Amino acid sequence: MANLSALPDHVIDLIDAGLKGQQLVPAAEAVTITRSVPHGHVAAVHAMAAKLALPALLGPAGRPRDLALALIISRVVKPGSKLSTLTWWADVTLGGDLGAADASTDDIYAAMDWLEDRQDAIEAGLARRHLAPDANPSRMALFDLSSSWLEGSHCPLAARGYSRDGKKGRLQIEYGLLTDPEGRPVAVRVFPGNTGDPAAFTQIVQVVRDKFGLAKMVMVGDRGMITSARIAALNQHEDGTPRTGPCQWITALRAPAIKKLIADGGPLQLSLFDEQDLAEITSPDFPGERLVACRNPVLASDRARKREDLLQATEKLLAPIIARVQAGRLSGAGPIGVEIGKVISKYKTAKHFQVTITDDSLAVARKQDQIDAEAALDGFYVLRTPVAASELDASGVVTAYKNLKYVERDFRHIKADDLDLRPVFHRLEERVKAHVLICMLACYLTWHLRRAWAPLTFTDEHPPVPANPVSPARRSAAAQAKASYQYDQAGQPYYSFHGLLEHLATLTRNQVRFAGAQTTVPMLTEPTSTQREAFHLLGAPIPLTLK
Repeated sequence: MANLSALPDHVIDLIDAGLKGQQLVPAAEAVTITRSVPHGHVAAVHAMAAKLALPALLGPAGRPRDLALALIISRVVKPGSKLSTLTWWADVTLGGDLGAADASTDDIYAAMDWLEDRQDAIEAGLARRHLAPDANPSRMALFDLSSSWLEGSHCPLAARGYSRDGKKGRLQIEYGLLTDPEGRPVAVRVFPGNTGDPAAFTQIVQVVRDKFGLAKMVMVGDRGMITSARIAALNQHEDGTPRTGPCQWITALRAPAIKKLIADGGPLQLSLFDEQDLAEITSPDFPGERLVACRNPVLASDRARKREDLLQATEKLLAPIIARVQAGRLSGAGPIGVEIGKVISKYKTAKHFQVTITDDSLAVARKQDQIDAEAALDGFYVLRTPVAASELDASGVVTAYKNLKYVERDFRHIKADDLDLRPVFHRLEERVKAHVLICMLACYLTWHLRRAWAPLTFTDEHPPVPANPVSPARRSAAAQAKASYQYDQAGQPYYSFHGLLEHLATLTRNQVRFAGAQTTVPMLTEPTSTQREAFHLLGAPIPLTLK
């Protein structure tokens, strides 16, 4: 007999449990976590894919579809080479849950080939969702072209062309992205690296007309893509007869055409913009078309500043050569010209300098009249379209053209920010196309994830709509507050998109074995408030498994 009242409560509880016949073990031995695997990030992306019915869009259920879906989700969460992705699958729940953990490289390539074979069907499904008249009353689509360089030299698509990545002299591919007016990716086409913008535009128009069955789309492209010759070719059949449903489009004029509109009392007079930023004009050079002229004073100021900076930078490079000639250390018209040629075109300002060379002298002067004439056009751009004013007013034309910024944003996400498409290491043409298609579908997921998670990230949830479409876009006060304070009113931090994915990765799935048991039980760690909110914004519970 003993008096237990002086003992601590937890000791009394242990004695009570022992007297009742319970087997007690030390706390450290009661539970064993045999394995802990990151889960939250892949589970969230998989939940968005399910919400968008992406698996059904890819094709019939089976191992190829599971592997293709795993490749797309992996490109969102942790972009990398196919071989590194194959190794990574074993370290996250994605591999085991989708049956990809035991996949071989041959399985991966077979899944890519399967996906590439289904590209037309997948894109047709996306077109029905986002380009069909019910979903897209404006009947508008955006298209632009970009490039990425390749590693290796045996890909049939590899060629030298204009590099948008600044990789001069490298073999590359071109790929064109078609989106809806808000920038949702719908289709992508891969071209040889020396393909010009107009040729790519022709192919995507044929895809929209023939494969998607959308004959009355308004295609929006930049000034180098939709040319007069290309428009004429698209508006007639191969035998030269005109099409009953001509191609509708919105693009911009090049600088020489704008100068022609201004010259000799043409229809584009600078006095039109004394009290407004936008004016609609017509010209006999563009029959049946509307011309919408705009002047952006902010853009004008920026271009003037940039031009002056480049002129001064060129003069700084020329100054040592002038000093050498004056000191007699450099002579002869030929040697002086060689030295000038090395530097004067570095900043693409050679056209603005008058260079006079003799055997013993060098004079460099600005062509001020030419500079002033170019400066007079700063901030001006002219849009052209055959779309009737009853269907789209002048402000709508400007807004539609400026929406090309959404395609540029998608290219940033695909190439650098999120999905790391470049460089391309595949050799076979079909594998290159499959790789780009995987990146496009991952971009489709990322587009929806970024929008859903806007309250948790620095994304501007409600960007203000400018009263004047010519004015530069502005961030909302709420977005500026996010950037300034970094935390919400509850003290929770805002994240970048990838920062949020990294935080979700700390939600792990653990294999737990209890004392006296032989089997393990899967259990999730307790989610943080941010992790709960991330899944709530997706409209999905936090799943224990992906399937």
